[in-house]
Amino acid sequence: MDSIKLGNKEIGEYHPTFIIAEAGVNHNGDIEKAKEMIKEASQMGADAVKFQTFIPELVALPNAPKAEYQIKNSQSNESQLEMISKLALSFDEFQELYDYSKKFDVEFISTPADEQSAKFLGEFVSIFKVSSADLDNLLLLDTISEFNKPMILSTGMSNLSKIENTIHFLENKNFSNFALLHCTSNYPPKYHELNLRAIITMKSAFEKITGYSDHSLGIEIPISAVTLGARIIEKHFTLDKSLPGPDHKASLEPHEFKQMVSGIRNVEKALGSTRKFKQPSEKEVELSVRKSIVSATNIPVGKVISRDDILAKRPATGISVDRFEEVIGKKAKVEIKKDSIINFSQLI
Repeated sequence: MDSIKLGNKEIGEYHPTFIIAEAGVNHNGDIEKAKEMIKEASQMGADAVKFQTFIPELVALPNAPKAEYQIKNSQSNESQLEMISKLALSFDEFQELYDYSKKFDVEFISTPADEQSAKFLGEFVSIFKVSSADLDNLLLLDTISEFNKPMILSTGMSNLSKIENTIHFLENKNFSNFALLHCTSNYPPKYHELNLRAIITMKSAFEKITGYSDHSLGIEIPISAVTLGARIIEKHFTLDKSLPGPDHKASLEPHEFKQMVSGIRNVEKALGSTRKFKQPSEKEVELSVRKSIVSATNIPVGKVISRDDILAKRPATGISVDRFEEVIGKKAKVEIKKDSIINFSQLI
């Protein structure tokens, strides 16, 4: 699997997990809130902050229904088009946000939901993110691929054949610089719907950098995904869960996001390598808790050592117990008192 280079960072199998703070539309259409979210994303330890760029009229028909979670978390008497129209920022505002993000150590990403937005973003972003909703939107992917920039594809609401169809489309256009994110497209999904082991399946099936876009509550699920090989984690965050809007309740507040980042970094350290070896810090413990061969009784000079003459006791400063068969049958060269650590120099 090739890595994806973004400035001084790389996304890949042998690099730190790339953590995306998904601001989405949690700015509620307010550019000042969006700026605050960029600043927070940097302070939370995220590698990137991600928004959603769209022209509402190009995304939804006037009569398009809202998803159940959107109805629950927003005004029930408005259409999907009316809802997203209140959450949209203009192209000029996104350009301002991109410029603002340069003050902080965080990559600016935004998901285009229509071709015009993709063409706008393609002029300055370093990487594209495609939502699960547009995994099969080959018109949009055709436009994005023309920029020949790295791409991250979410795969919610899909099986392997759906993902494979999109991959074939991109590869037929000689485009292969993309990563995949496992995802369950609900806000929030039930735990039994998360199916994290699909991360393993996707890595094996497609041999692509694979990550996880999480909509679950809390922080333990994305941390767990890292243990299964996720190299990208995307997670929604908000300045305040009590704000009105469809995505706030399934998002993390900044202090929670920081905890998630810390947990992921700790897990990365803990995963280590595939090689099994003794850690340096274990050596002192080993002397104290492992055992040596000691005399079970007084052993006179010339006695042939039998199984009944030896025991295993701490500390591990003598003959290791896994060599007891080398001791049995030898003669005591000197008198060995009971509860003495036996050494080969005492035996012939």
